[in-house]
Amino acid sequence: MIGGVVMSNVVALITGGSRGIGKAIAIEFAKAGVNLVINYHRHEALANRLKEKIQSEYGVDVLCVQADVSQEEDVEDMVNQAVDYYGKIDILINNAGVSKDSLLLDKSVSNFKRVIDVILIGTYLCSKYIGKVMLDRGGGKIINIASTNAIDTYYPESCDYDASKAGVISLTHNLAREFAPNISVNCVCPGWVKTDMNKELSIEQIQSEEEKILLHRFAEPEEIAKVVVFLASSKASYVNDSIIRVDGGKFNG
Repeated sequence: MIGGVVMSNVVALITGGSRGIGKAIAIEFAKAGVNLVINYHRHEALANRLKEKIQSEYGVDVLCVQADVSQEEDVEDMVNQAVDYYGKIDILINNAGVSKDSLLLDKSVSNFKRVIDVILIGTYLCSKYIGKVMLDRGGGKIINIASTNAIDTYYPESCDYDASKAGVISLTHNLAREFAPNISVNCVCPGWVKTDMNKELSIEQIQSEEEKILLHRFAEPEEIAKVVVFLASSKASYVNDSIIRVDGGKFNG
């Protein structure tokens, strides 16, 4: 139970679930009694370690599935594995992401496409195939993880990341319309979060960015995860097609 949220006999699939925000989401769901499908691409050891932790500490079931979410065959196979194992998927968290920051003029087309493929195409493919499963069972919830980079926090070196996350917001609106009224689709837009993706930032850059946040700090992954779990619960039964910022209060002075 988390703040009164209990979701027993529920199955959630989390893409990019072996570390960072995805890992935090998996743990918060496990606390609420949710059975899990943890998708990973390259980090098998991390996924299995998380599975062991969750099963031993929270007593829920966990299935780890390797898949590159940008590849349709991988996604279809992942969904089939999950449905064969659990018989259903109630919640989808489109969290898988990648960044390949570089100077805009030096950025390669291959890197740009890879970011778009994982974040935007991956969200589309998982929503397409899992949406079909949900509709066959009468409904479900999809929560996409975008970023404030998609709204008003732009960095030219992250132009591919920013564009892909903006696409996720647009896709959220269209998915909500396509799947209404049986599947609710919402989007969470974190600001700066303490994850491996940001561990290479200099102290000076961190301090500069913290000055732009009303709370004067980066988020913990768990703070994003708790918003996701709320949206996936019955407590958010009338929340749909919403874009929710979780950024500590952005302030540019």
